[in-house]
Amino acid sequence: MTDTPAPAPARRGRPGYDREQLLAGAVRVFNEQGYDATSVAALTERLGLSKAALYHHFDSKEQVLDASLEHALGSLEAVLDTPDALSGDAIDRLAAVLRGAVAVLVAELPHVTLLLRVRGNSEVERRALARRRAFDQRIAGLVREAQREGSVRSDIEASVVARLLFGMVNSIVEWYRPGGAEDAGRLADDVLTVALHGLRT
Repeated sequence: MTDTPAPAPARRGRPGYDREQLLAGAVRVFNEQGYDATSVAALTERLGLSKAALYHHFDSKEQVLDASLEHALGSLEAVLDTPDALSGDAIDRLAAVLRGAVAVLVAELPHVTLLLRVRGNSEVERRALARRRAFDQRIAGLVREAQREGSVRSDIEASVVARLLFGMVNSIVEWYRPGGAEDAGRLADDVLTVALHGLRT
């Protein structure tokens, strides 16, 4: 009598639908339909999954959102701690942060898009907004240093400069499409040209 191999355990969800693929699909749906307007039932229907398959990877819709926001925020915060953002003249560090932020936006476009659309309607969103404010404050601090150095005009409040700079960077999510004429490096060059020519003394 030959041994019969034990059947493989049943897999939940689509074959190959791992946590990151599920997250990417969910973020796409949230960006298309709106996070608040997308129920778990609507989400799983769009992804072709059962609710059990979703809950195998995430405890709730809010946890899916939290994971996406961490992709965006963690990557943006890391830009502030790169060597080029921590040493040298403040204007060069500011340029490095802007360049890094553009690179993050291109690499994490769906997640950054979702981040920019949260409005603070849940605890997860409020935590994300608090981290965004802390990020903005660090950018404003860099601008103040550049103003003290004399490399950036000082007749505009630093916090306003920071908001204007990242208003320009953040607007990229509305029109940038991967695979177009400009890659992340060229796009960052363009942002720096527009931003810093108007600020340099």
